[in-house]
Amino acid sequence: MPQVPLARSTLSEWIGRLGVALQPLTDRLTEMLREQSSLHADETPVQQLDPGKGKTKRAYLWSYRSNDLTGGPPIVVYDYQTSRSGQHARDFLHDWHGHLMVDDYVAYKAMMGGPITEQACFAHARRKFFELQAASKHPVAEEALARIGRLYAIEAAARDSTTEVRARLRAEQAQPELQSLHDWLQSQQLNAAKGSGLAKAIDYLLRRWPAFAGYAEIGDLPIDNNPVENAIRPIAIGKKNWLFAGSERGGKRAAAIQSLLGTANLNGLDPAAWLKETLEKLPTCPNSKLDELLPIRS
Repeated sequence: MPQVPLARSTLSEWIGRLGVALQPLTDRLTEMLREQSSLHADETPVQQLDPGKGKTKRAYLWSYRSNDLTGGPPIVVYDYQTSRSGQHARDFLHDWHGHLMVDDYVAYKAMMGGPITEQACFAHARRKFFELQAASKHPVAEEALARIGRLYAIEAAARDSTTEVRARLRAEQAQPELQSLHDWLQSQQLNAAKGSGLAKAIDYLLRRWPAFAGYAEIGDLPIDNNPVENAIRPIAIGKKNWLFAGSERGGKRAAAIQSLLGTANLNGLDPAAWLKETLEKLPTCPNSKLDELLPIRS
């Protein structure tokens, strides 16, 4: 079969048109995500071409992920923006209310309180003690890891349980462990050298303690932000190949497509097969049946 060479500009134009065609599906996916009462959020830098300067500038892909413990299909939505300003997260969520799992980045702080309750990630807290232990075999860090490990063991035991059973296990087992951890951290803080790695690791937990411990009060909140970090990982790996977005518009088109393909992957669908089938059906699909094309399992 003869091959027909196509200019990169032609291929890019096709992808742009693809993004325009798929945008209603991404918009609907975003609506469904915002209907949930608990979300994960994170952001990762990407490069965007800076025309006329012969170089790139930094942009950001803000990522929002559904909470698997609340049931329903898993959803991830990527929002491409030209900066790391917290205004972008506020604009995306605007009138949303619920529990938001985030890291300690200051941009999220302005949203907390009122209708949005902050949740903190135990994986981030654990990582600080892990790095300390790996570097110096620190006995306090080792004990902290063991204590946090017991919290994760409780979550593992309740992984396939109902929300009610998980809530009971957390009340009976996790809450006493959390109280013990809190008291122990306070005692260790008294002896930690100011400004040391240990002091910083302890302060990171105690400073946001209500956000860390709040998950154990009910049965459908996550213990960490790993689901959204896992959803970002393919982007972090992929950008080593595609390197940069050609423009802000191109970045937004890519984010729309990546949201759909990422959600398809989370739902156990073959992203390429879903995309092919959807592009065949989309031209004749009425708006009233748009949900039938979404990359989620019913």
